[in-house]
Amino acid sequence: MIEFLKEHAWSIIIIINYILAVSAIITVLLKNIDPTKTVSYIIILALFPFFGLIIYYLFGQQYRKTKIFNRKHIINSNIIQSAGKSIKMEGRDLRVINEKLDDKIKLVKLLKASERSPLTIRNEVDILINGEVKFDRLLEDLQNAKQHIHLEYYILKDDGIGTELLDILCAKAKAGVEVKISYDDVGSDLSSVMKHQLDESGVLHFPFMPVIFSSFTGKSNYRNHRKIVVIDGKIGYIGGINISDNYINSKTTKPYWRDTHLRIYGEAVKVLQFHFLTTWDFVTKDEIKIKESYFPKIQCEKDVALQIAASGPDTDWANIMEAILTAINNAENYIYITTPYFIPNAQIITALQIASKIGVDVRLLIPKDSDSWVAENATNSFIESLLEAEVKVYRYHKGFIHAKTMVVDNEFCTVGTCNFDNRSFNINFEINALIYDSEKSEALKAQFIQDIESSEIIDIERWKNRPKIKKLKESFSRLWAPML
Repeated sequence: MIEFLKEHAWSIIIIINYILAVSAIITVLLKNIDPTKTVSYIIILALFPFFGLIIYYLFGQQYRKTKIFNRKHIINSNIIQSAGKSIKMEGRDLRVINEKLDDKIKLVKLLKASERSPLTIRNEVDILINGEVKFDRLLEDLQNAKQHIHLEYYILKDDGIGTELLDILCAKAKAGVEVKISYDDVGSDLSSVMKHQLDESGVLHFPFMPVIFSSFTGKSNYRNHRKIVVIDGKIGYIGGINISDNYINSKTTKPYWRDTHLRIYGEAVKVLQFHFLTTWDFVTKDEIKIKESYFPKIQCEKDVALQIAASGPDTDWANIMEAILTAINNAENYIYITTPYFIPNAQIITALQIASKIGVDVRLLIPKDSDSWVAENATNSFIESLLEAEVKVYRYHKGFIHAKTMVVDNEFCTVGTCNFDNRSFNINFEINALIYDSEKSEALKAQFIQDIESSEIIDIERWKNRPKIKKLKESFSRLWAPML
């Protein structure tokens, strides 16, 4: 028997592989997911022994509503209740809604059923262009913190800017300010020396879903891609800028990094606080104590209506993708999108094509050179279909554009962490601010116009005549689109 196994070991392994592959294929078919995604998994499982099973395990599992995130999904109803009770609509707020929100904007209705995305009115919002601007404001706010500082980041490094920020947090913790940090274990890189310094200073810090070999899992698992800061329950930060020297455009950092972030003062910060606390409860696995100071009364006379939309494997719906799709479908004048990764699903592509064909000015801004060969080629495979529908596509060449923004009709805009790809729409934990305000929308529109001055517009005829080898690379990369 042993000799037989030795002689036929490879054949036995192959048979076991295909038994598991067939089982996985049947599972994929029964899920009735997007046909393109289904075919991609079937091809990989059938043609690539072992490797196909690994890819399916890493990317093919549907964790939405499953056991791994059950605790994050249902725990702490008291957190939701605390946040909800502290956000109350008054007569003044209702008048602002009637004045500012046009009936044609369906986004409020789409998300208002979720107790996690209440509409807030009393907010002051500052648009922060690039990391150097964000960090100047953030470090000042951290220095002035009185009660608590809560941070949640995908990338947190103890390089130059990271060390400067973390040193402030250590000093504040020693002075009696409560400091909590949640960081993604794949995206972040903290030295043992820094972790010891945080511990000694009284800073509480936990990784999100720790992995053994983070260097080999950058594109796998279900990562926390959010960037949230909450200071004293009154000031909040949200957007695309992580904590790393890559984002500050100093003399020693390359390439030039173009990004967008928000600083919020007001009621919406309570919703950011809620999302931080639910993540904190998940990473610490300890019973969390809700303090009144987490949801303080805020005196804010500015009226910027916004919702915080979050999505991930712990939400019932792909909230951010649905909000983006609704905004596209209801646009009448223009849609300006900036994203570093454009690997959309069929619904988004069709919506953009239809909008353009009925006369909406649809423009897309993407990097000329991506930080991912596969992602760049996959993105390129979608461009021709957009150009044929007269969508204007620009490629940013001043550096790398990492901003994740969309502005529609001078009345709606969104800034956050969500890219236009399957990973952001369905796999990672993401968070966006949805803003219903003409002034902020016009400001983001102006920034978009400024950015395309450092970009090249793609000519459809030249694009169609690009080398066939490039088209082949793009088509091959597109096969992986559902998993990127």
